[in-house]
Amino acid sequence: MDLCLAAACIATPAAAAATPADIPADPSAGSVAPTTAYDPWEPVNRPLFALGMGVDRAVLRPIAHGYVRVTPQAVRNRVSSMVYNLGEPSTALEDVLQGRPGRAGRATLRFVVNSTVGVLGLFDVARQWGVAPHEADFGQTLARYGAQPGPYLYVPVVGPLNLRDGVGRVVDVATDPVGFVTGPLTSTPGAARWGVTSLDQRASGETAFRALEDATDPYVTTRSAYTQYRAAIVASATGEPQALPDFDIDPPQP
Repeated sequence: MDLCLAAACIATPAAAAATPADIPADPSAGSVAPTTAYDPWEPVNRPLFALGMGVDRAVLRPIAHGYVRVTPQAVRNRVSSMVYNLGEPSTALEDVLQGRPGRAGRATLRFVVNSTVGVLGLFDVARQWGVAPHEADFGQTLARYGAQPGPYLYVPVVGPLNLRDGVGRVVDVATDPVGFVTGPLTSTPGAARWGVTSLDQRASGETAFRALEDATDPYVTTRSAYTQYRAAIVASATGEPQALPDFDIDPPQP
C-alpha cells in the first residue's frame, strides 16, 4: 500500500530542479522526456502544495518528531521493515500483471520468508539471504504497456502525482491483497495500518522535508524530484537504461 507522502518523492538538494522552460506544452505526441513534468495545472497545484506543506508543519511534522523522540532507531527500523513487508503481495501482483513471473516469485518469496522467519516482517531475512526488494505498482504497470504520465498534480498530504500514477494509486489500494485481510480504511485494522504506514513514511522523509526548506522553489523541486523518481521506476519495468536519482527513500535495512 503505497501512500507516498510528499517526502517519499522529494529529492535531496543534489537533485536538479526543472524550470518552467523544461515543461513541454503538448504531451499528446508522446515526445515528452521521461524526466520532465507536464504541469498545465500549476496555478491550482501551487496553492494545493502550499496547503499540504502547511498541514505538514502544523500536524504531521510534530507527530513525526514526537514519534522519533520517543522511539529508538532500532524500533523504527523494525516498523519500517514490517510496513514494507506488507506491501510485498501487492508488488507480486503487479509483477504478474507486467508479465514478469521471476520478479513476482521473488516478491512472494520475500513475503513468505520475512513473514515467518523474519517474525511478521520485523526483520528482512530475505535480503540477508540475497533476495533483494524491488518496487512495483499499477502506475508502473500502466507505463509498461505504454500509458503516458499525463499532467502533474499535487494532492495535499498524499503528495505529488501524475494522472497515470494517480489512477494507479487508486487501483493499488483497491486491489491490495493485504487490504482484503485488514479491511478498508474505515475498519480498525485498516485505519491502524494506514496510520502506521503514514507515520513511518513521514518520519523516514524528514531529511527530504528539511531539504525543501533550503530550496529556491520547493514546489519546482518537489515536482522535478517526483518526475525523475517515477521515470526511474518506469525504466525498471520497461527495460530502458536509467539511473535512479539520489532519493532518501531506500527500502528499510535489515
